[in-house]
Amino acid sequence: MNSTMVERPAARAATDAPARPIEWRRAWAALQQLIDDPKRTDQVFEIVDALSGNSWERVFQRFCAHPDGRRLLTERPSLLATLSDREALRSLPEGSFGRAYVDFMESGRLTADGLVQAENMAQQRHPKTGPVDPDREYVGDRLRDMHDLWHVLTGYGMDEAGEAANLAFSLGQLPNPGIALIVIAAVVIGPKDVKLSWPRYLLNAWRRGRRAALLSVVPYEQLLSRPLEEVRDLLRIQPAEEAHPNGIVIASREELSVALSQS
Repeated sequence: MNSTMVERPAARAATDAPARPIEWRRAWAALQQLIDDPKRTDQVFEIVDALSGNSWERVFQRFCAHPDGRRLLTERPSLLATLSDREALRSLPEGSFGRAYVDFMESGRLTADGLVQAENMAQQRHPKTGPVDPDREYVGDRLRDMHDLWHVLTGYGMDEAGEAANLAFSLGQLPNPGIALIVIAAVVIGPKDVKLSWPRYLLNAWRRGRRAALLSVVPYEQLLSRPLEEVRDLLRIQPAEEAHPNGIVIASREELSVALSQS
């Protein structure tokens, strides 16, 4: 992302991974549990893993083909460690990306390793088989850890509607049948009483993700101290008021509102 950075030697060439089966029955069972309890983030990992097939491999190969992706594979910074250092994040300037992130996490009493715990729960039910490729593991972990950063960049909240919109945005970045299934389910069971089309709202969130820069390879560690709006411009994140002129939907099973985005 930073053209002034000195080029490092490329990471080793990515090798092809064996094809993975699509497990519809497993995904359907997990989706039913997620619908019953939207807080079961482990079921999101379950669905995505069950339906990934070769889609994850395409994401990985795209990561490896990008200069910033290769640099990350060579240098291996820990995004989780950076995001877990709340004291350092709080010391960043007001209005910075990092301060916005820590405010978001603290407002929901979330921790950076919360998604790690959810993924571990899913893997306890369906452990990985065979040797773990360190490059693929690094990229997978990094993609997991940037999820809440995307919430901050997009302005989508941690309510049910916000999670659905963030997943639709993520689908624009990371084509995956599992994410697509969750978004389709959100279209079907989502809010019905808003003065806008909920399916179109999620479609616009997906388009927002498609139009943005390739966010999987972004060196977020270098951007946290910069103003949030500057980072959004740099990464070509369409302003919320343009993507959703009627406002950001805030909705759960209990309550529903539409708010003009101020984030």
